[in-house]
Amino acid sequence: MSKPYTGGCACGAIRYEVSGEPIVMVDCQCRQCQRTSGGGHTSNMTFRGAEVKLSGEASRWETTGDGGTVKSSAFCPVCGSPVYMTFPDMPDIFIVRPASLDDPGRYRPQLVTWTAAAQAWDRVDPALPAFDRMPPAG
Repeated sequence: MSKPYTGGCACGAIRYEVSGEPIVMVDCQCRQCQRTSGGGHTSNMTFRGAEVKLSGEASRWETTGDGGTVKSSAFCPVCGSPVYMTFPDMPDIFIVRPASLDDPGRYRPQLVTWTAAAQAWDRVDPALPAFDRMPPAG
């Protein structure tokens, strides 16, 4: 078993530890992610069925994706840092924002989604598999 993924917000009020390996690491260029990040995309590490330990109280806001999935984004009420995301209808999924990792170098994107909404100035790795929207599940 690999060492846990640890991290938290910029001010340290929220901390997490995730035991397990991500099932996918994705750069998403959808408009919702652009607005959430304040940039051209968000980066996400998705875990399924991992043991998650949290400390601190996150603020949350919910959005609904184009496919109808409700997303609950957790951010620090003190410093405002986005830290993680959950899906109320899929409680076994936990998504970490890699910039919140103690060791962000552990993030290695595997694919890019929603290139149909990409901004020309947002340059992601052109060698990564890219999808106009979400790739087929599987």
